[in-house]
Amino acid sequence: MNDVLNSKLKNLKLSGIAKTLDSRNEEALKDNLSYMEFFEMLVNDEVINRQNNGNKNRIKKAKFSQYKTLEEYNFSYQPTVNKRFIYNLATCEFVRKNENIAFIGPPGTGKTHLAIALGIKAISQGYKVLFTTVNEMLEDLYISRADNSFQQKLRYYVNCDLLILDELGLKKLNQNSIDDFYEIISRRYEKGSIIVTTNKVFEEWARIFYDPVLATAILDRFVHHCHFVVIKGESYRMKQREGVIKNLSKENKISSSK
Repeated sequence: MNDVLNSKLKNLKLSGIAKTLDSRNEEALKDNLSYMEFFEMLVNDEVINRQNNGNKNRIKKAKFSQYKTLEEYNFSYQPTVNKRFIYNLATCEFVRKNENIAFIGPPGTGKTHLAIALGIKAISQGYKVLFTTVNEMLEDLYISRADNSFQQKLRYYVNCDLLILDELGLKKLNQNSIDDFYEIISRRYEKGSIIVTTNKVFEEWARIFYDPVLATAILDRFVHHCHFVVIKGESYRMKQREGVIKNLSKENKISSSK
């Protein structure tokens, strides 16, 4: 491809076509494709390139704590997790219906992994996703009151298609925090999906919230359209740690025997 044509494609923001034009031209000549077939291939390349770039931007803006896919999750290690049900959630029908998900289980059982994996699936379907811990979000909202940016921050957490709130119940909430948490839940009610991860069983949720009246209002709205995934397995991180310790012990025994 000559420099002039390449420059024109970049000016028109057709980088997908610019990347594949030479190879597609060779393919068209080799297979004796028509002009329309050649043009269709180039357009498809541009569409795919824009989709990939859009996904990359949405993943960056989602602020995931780590990148985890559903295919990486070890379902065999957590037999209490229904693989078929999780993959059904991965169709993101719950996002379209503005439904919620709660992952409940002990630390290290993959709750955050599954939440992020579903978030990535949602992004691949064009949805806007935001990941944060409950405490980080509430601290962010609290600080925003000092510079009068509270309403702007509130919209930031409300306007995404899917909000993932990690580590609910890690700390008990105070009155200010519970007020802000209620604002998020109530404004997103039947307007946007939420995924929550927590190590607290559902019966303990009311104790997390400072105000019993607001606690009831929050739970009523969140639970109304919610899928619960309860994980009862052991910590995968602890299992990995035990494996490392065993390997080190074996290595020490071998070196000492020498």
